[in-house]
Amino acid sequence: MILRIALALFAVPIAGGLLAGMDRIITARMQRRKGPPLLQPFYDVIKLLQKEATTVNMITRFFTTFSLCFTILAVVLLFTGQDLLLCIFAFTLACVFFVIMGYSGYSPYSFIGAERELIQIMCYEPMILIAAFAFYEVSGSFHVEVVWKLDQPLITRLPLIFLGLMFILTIKLRKSPFDLSMSHHGHQEIVKGITTELTGVCLAMVEITHWFEIIFSLALVYIFFVSSAAYMQVLAVFICLAVYFLEIVIDNVFARVKWKNALKISWIVTGVASLANFVILGLL
Repeated sequence: MILRIALALFAVPIAGGLLAGMDRIITARMQRRKGPPLLQPFYDVIKLLQKEATTVNMITRFFTTFSLCFTILAVVLLFTGQDLLLCIFAFTLACVFFVIMGYSGYSPYSFIGAERELIQIMCYEPMILIAAFAFYEVSGSFHVEVVWKLDQPLITRLPLIFLGLMFILTIKLRKSPFDLSMSHHGHQEIVKGITTELTGVCLAMVEITHWFEIIFSLALVYIFFVSSAAYMQVLAVFICLAVYFLEIVIDNVFARVKWKNALKISWIVTGVASLANFVILGLL
């Protein structure tokens, strides 16, 4: 248990930062640019931490800090095999704090970004909860540790649920065509959206939070492929990397859609996929 907690606290942000660096490199290569070094996200965060602490609104730092803390809590709970619903609730609470942070600013861009972030939560949150209940339907428990002892991975019985989860990961990772509230690539934004007023330590915490979000999202993918077999645990890691590479490709291929289309498309795709999978489970 101590090893898992240490892994969640120290290895996860390092892995998330490396994946963010890989994202920048692959994006640059697809656009025929050289791109930054792999460790550039870490250089950026270190530079932000060294800047003078200036905030437009002091309450902004409070909400940003709690968003990071609850994201870390969600990752720790997931890595220690705790209740999946509790992990999701902690993760959602972190997202709510992030939205309130956007509303606490004075800039209209921050306010609009917060509204779009709230819409994104409405797009992906139902599918995450449906995936949790599908997990319970197959394993008989919400505890993540149970899935490590299954003889067959969840993907064999929940393929359409997994496809729905894949779809909303694009929204949660803020990749095009669903990067509505903010973007992690400078060439996609004139104004930064929900983080317009953030600088220094606050902006560094947002970046670190995103690293944890990346690993949390990929950990949900990992759950669908892991089983008691040792080779499946290794295979699940490679599948997670392949999924993240696919998200990067999608990010660079599609243009941003309007928020109404994002809400409509996400609910239709995830709703049809989930309903079909539950019908199949009932027939089996």
